[in-house]
This record gives sequence, C-alpha cells and structure tokens, in this order.
Amino acid sequence: MSLNNYLEKKVCVMTADGRTLVGTLFSADNQTNLVLQNAVERVIREPEDAEPSQEAPLGLFIVRGDNVCLVGLVDEALDDSIDWTQVKGAPIGGVKHS
Repeated sequence: MSLNNYLEKKVCVMTADGRTLVGTLFSADNQTNLVLQNAVERVIREPEDAEPSQEAPLGLFIVRGDNVCLVGLVDEALDDSIDWTQVKGAPIGGVKHS
C-alpha cells in the first residue's frame, strides 16, 4: 500500500521499539522509510508514575522502514483538544525477534 495519500498530512507512527511519533509526513518510499516534519515523540507515563507524560520535540525526523509498525492519519481537531501531559497508560512494548 502506498502512503502517497498521507503526504503533507499529520500522521502517527508506531515503531518496532514501542515509540509513538507524530508529525507531518513529508516523504515515504517503497521500503516505508519516512520523513516527518515537526515531529514529536509522545512519551506516555504509566498511571502510577507521578511524572507527567510529555511530548519531546524532534523537528525533522527520519524513521527507517524496518522500524515502522503502523502509520495512521491523525484527527487534528481531536488531537489538538487533548492535553497529552495528562494522558497515562501502559507501555505498548517493542517487537521481539527470535
């Protein structure tokens, strides 16, 4: 499947090592290598962690295709209405290779 319909749109990328990245998809190739503009990493803390969740700015960011698990469009109105520092949850975890 081509990601051409997602170009210049805000996307969420889940990586094989369990990270959640959000940014504007600038470029993608046939190996799913991605270039994100204005990228942030959402670091969601566990419910028992007193530290707030955070969005770490990354700027222009390249994600290697072999590390991409999921790419999805972001509902920008909904996304902008969420205070991500207040969001808590269990870690997704990474992909294990045998």
